[in-house]
Amino acid sequence: MREEFNALTKQHTWDLVPKPEGVNVIRCMWIFCHKYIDIGELERYKARLVANDTNHQEGIDCGETFSPVVKPATIHTVLSIAMGKHWHIHQLDVNNVFLHGDLKEIVYMHQPPGFVHPTAPHYVCRLRKSLYGLKQAPRAWYDRFA
Repeated sequence: MREEFNALTKQHTWDLVPKPEGVNVIRCMWIFCHKYIDIGELERYKARLVANDTNHQEGIDCGETFSPVVKPATIHTVLSIAMGKHWHIHQLDVNNVFLHGDLKEIVYMHQPPGFVHPTAPHYVCRLRKSLYGLKQAPRAWYDRFA
C-alpha cells in the first residue's frame, strides 16, 4: 500500500482541500492482488487504490467516458502484415497508466483508508489525475495518449 500511495503522491494525483459545501465526494478502496513471475512463483503482493464512483452519472458528474478499443481481428491483421513484410514490432507497458490522464472535471474523493492526513482528517482529495475505477479514466488516458 505504501508503494502505491507513494506513486500517487509523486504523480501529484490530488490536492488535499477542505470539503466544499454540497459536493458529491466519492469513496475509494484498496484492491490487493498477487504478482507472479513467469514460472508461477510469487514475486510480491500489490495494492492498488481505486475510486468507487458508482454514484457518478455521465453528463452530470463526469463528461465523456467513451474510449476507443482496438478489435482483436485488427491486431491479428496488422501482425500478419508485419510478419509478411518482416517488420520489427514493438510494444510498451505503461506503469500506473490511468495516473497519466488529466481530469477535465472536478472530482472529490475521501482520503485513502490508512492514509488519512493527521492534521487534516476532514479534508478531501480534489483529484488532478485519473484513477482506476473512475468512469472517465479510460477516456482521460486516451486523450493524453492519442
